[in-house]
Amino acid sequence: MPHIIVEYSGNLEPEADLPGLCDVLRRTAAAQEIFPLTGVRVRAYRADVYSIADGDPGNGFVDISVRLREGRPLDKRQAATEAIFAAAREHLSALLASRPVMLSLEMRNIDAELAPKLNTVRDHIERKTNG
Repeated sequence: MPHIIVEYSGNLEPEADLPGLCDVLRRTAAAQEIFPLTGVRVRAYRADVYSIADGDPGNGFVDISVRLREGRPLDKRQAATEAIFAAAREHLSALLASRPVMLSLEMRNIDAELAPKLNTVRDHIERKTNG
């Protein structure tokens, strides 16, 4: 884990490098000691239907959700939250300076007892590494 899910208003696509944002978030998460590289996954979804604040069609949003398996210490989760948010803010800095955008992030735990998982990515990475 974690799952990092980015939801964004479709009006940002012409100006925001969203594939780049996903890659920055992946690299930043992988650098955090509480997230194993083989579990990090980032995806983004465009919202085409939305209404923001005063209804101005120029308003935009980027909402980042980080879901991870429970059991990690609060201080480590806080550090990871701060690092991921800072990376998103830096990547989107030109966009944030040029137009009204709401940027948010929420990290939440997944109850391990109610979330079975299977990950063969780890096996494939190990095979590539060990030849």
